[in-house]
Amino acid sequence: MRGKKNYQPKLFSNFNLSTRIRDHNFYRKLKEVLDLHFLYKETKSYYGSCGQKSLDLTVYFRLSLVGYLEKIITNRR
Repeated sequence: MRGKKNYQPKLFSNFNLSTRIRDHNFYRKLKEVLDLHFLYKETKSYYGSCGQKSLDLTVYFRLSLVGYLEKIITNRR
């Protein structure tokens, strides 16, 4: 079953990471340009309707892309 991430800010959190990142950051600009919503339509036939939800496709793809761009081969680093 496909999962989908719905962002909800914490109730009592005073720290917001997105305000700490500069506007000219590479990944912030990449997020504005890269639209990954086509992945839901393209992969719909590969997911079942029952079972535990998976990681959101766009989150997984972004993690893979950051790993490739930053040359992170394993998760042990």
